[in-house]
Amino acid sequence: MKKLYGTGVALVTPFKKDGTIDFNGLENLVKYVVDNNVDYLVALGTTAETATLKKEEKSDIIKCIQNANYKKIPLILGIGGNNTKDVIKRINSIKNLSDFYAILSVSPYYNRPSQEGIYQHFKSIVNCTDADIILYNVPKRTGSNIIPDTALRLAFDFKNIIGIKEASGNILQSYKILEHKPENFSVISGDDFITLPVVLGGGEGVISVIAQGMPDQISNMISLARNNDVKKAFLIFYKIIKIIDLIYEEGNPTGIKTFLNIIGICDPYVRLPLLMGTSSLRKKILHSLKKINNS
Repeated sequence: MKKLYGTGVALVTPFKKDGTIDFNGLENLVKYVVDNNVDYLVALGTTAETATLKKEEKSDIIKCIQNANYKKIPLILGIGGNNTKDVIKRINSIKNLSDFYAILSVSPYYNRPSQEGIYQHFKSIVNCTDADIILYNVPKRTGSNIIPDTALRLAFDFKNIIGIKEASGNILQSYKILEHKPENFSVISGDDFITLPVVLGGGEGVISVIAQGMPDQISNMISLARNNDVKKAFLIFYKIIKIIDLIYEEGNPTGIKTFLNIIGICDPYVRLPLLMGTSSLRKKILHSLKKINNS
């Protein structure tokens, strides 16, 4: 399998004011990022508020994304959870697994398994499905960390585990994996703030939240970094760092949805227990955007 490089987008799920899915908004978003040079799409990840979506809604979202993308760029599908058998069942329920480049599967949350438990969870998924798996490590949300030794053990033991979205926020953890990983295993930053050092250290790119609001800028930044044009890459990063900070100020995807609403892509609504972005956040993002556009 050819490696995925560059900028992946962790797509939001746009909602209408009544809480139903805004499929026009989702179509707008997919077309916007595809037309602005991103390299692949990630559907039904954390940023999509997947925890609040019904089974039928997830199916409809996947169809909408596939139709809007029209097979132009690869699609990664998020399927994870803290019930191993259920994760396996959901992956095996996909009729056309070949439509997806890989499954992004988060480390089990809430149960707080040991490192051996995490290993056995992913081993069971790989042994009971035909999917290529990208591990998703996000300790702030799951309550447990896939340490480098466990990630590397999985990488070497199973050829169908093709990479890791590393969102621990710990750059040294990414470097330990990068130093020792098998050649065909991808290390993808899951943190917009430390993407550049991960890429410069040998990482393949990013699965980004901000990239759906600034697809061209992020894609350009990652491309420059991969070509070792470090100075130009950091010029872009320092220009947009305040925006990246702001979209996480009131949580994800609250911030990015506020941003997407400002630039006319979709409405800013989220589902409880999340709350819509405040007018204060909106003003700050508008102010930062004006500074960027005037610089």
